[in-house]
Amino acid sequence: RFAPGVNVTRFRFRVAILPPLVDSEVAGGDSLSDIVFFRPAEMAGRRVAMKAVDWLAFGERVPPNQKAMFNALKTRSDALSSRLTSLPEKSPAIDWSYYRKVVMKAGMVDEFEKKYEALKIPEPVDTQKEKINAQEQETDKSAQSYILASKERISKYEKELAKFKSMVPFDQMTIEDLNDVFPETKLDKEKYPFWPHKPISEL
Repeated sequence: RFAPGVNVTRFRFRVAILPPLVDSEVAGGDSLSDIVFFRPAEMAGRRVAMKAVDWLAFGERVPPNQKAMFNALKTRSDALSSRLTSLPEKSPAIDWSYYRKVVMKAGMVDEFEKKYEALKIPEPVDTQKEKINAQEQETDKSAQSYILASKERISKYEKELAKFKSMVPFDQMTIEDLNDVFPETKLDKEKYPFWPHKPISEL
């Protein structure tokens, strides 16, 4: 039995909790196993403050081969958020006086009330935060190393591009111009007097 309008999570207190009672000791002929109280979900009354996830910005950073995992994560997150929102903000009050009227066993409802008030549903413990933070720091280091190496490559390529823009056009270039711009093309005719003027191993 429960007060009308109470929409909460049910907990059944059986004989293992209270001393055995015969049916005649319970009002209305109910057996002890039929005396049911309802416990509100404590977490619903203690909304956990969380930062809103920018799923659009998040999705822009997900590589194509991980889109399926991202979509599954978002779907799961939305379902949990919707479920949490649907729960009552505060625990509905139980009219213990109602039970004291219908349950004749002295002290039974008082003991139920005491156990009900003592029952606490703990919030889940975050066991992954430290691992995620460590992974984030490692990823930041890797990203910074990649950015530094990229800047070095960009500087190198910009110098090469400036050289190409300032050199004599190929259709106007002489052999001497080619050797000046690209020293590796110059042939050592003194050391290798015969064509192709370079070691056979380099051919």
